[in-house]
Amino acid sequence: MRVAGILGIGVDIVDTARVKHCLATWGARFANKVFTRSEQDYCAGKVEAWRHYAGRFAVKEAVSKAFGTGIGQHIGWLDIEVMRDKKTGAPSALLSARAQALADARGVTHIWISLSHTGEYTVAQAVLEHKGNNPL
Repeated sequence: MRVAGILGIGVDIVDTARVKHCLATWGARFANKVFTRSEQDYCAGKVEAWRHYAGRFAVKEAVSKAFGTGIGQHIGWLDIEVMRDKKTGAPSALLSARAQALADARGVTHIWISLSHTGEYTVAQAVLEHKGNNPL
């Protein structure tokens, strides 16, 4: 009998001023390296867009940490896209084909995301749910 469980948990906290600085210093070069076009379009339409970029940055880090890989060889910045539920506004993570292949190989059935902001910081947590015994 296989029981659903937790494969990994990741958390990240981001200083929003740091993201604001990166956007001001490197602009599109930074945005294109870290955020999908859809994420950039969403953030660009917001007042204080850097806060929304910081949230997406934190989610990407948290998801990659939950996989135990971090951002690097197995999962890149653009392999994780932060989405919002149209009805509730809840954040979720959409994986690229490459990241989805890793998720499938590990039996990931759902990625749970929590995201919170203060005036200076953004924190995100990701929990990977899997379909059975820990495959690692």
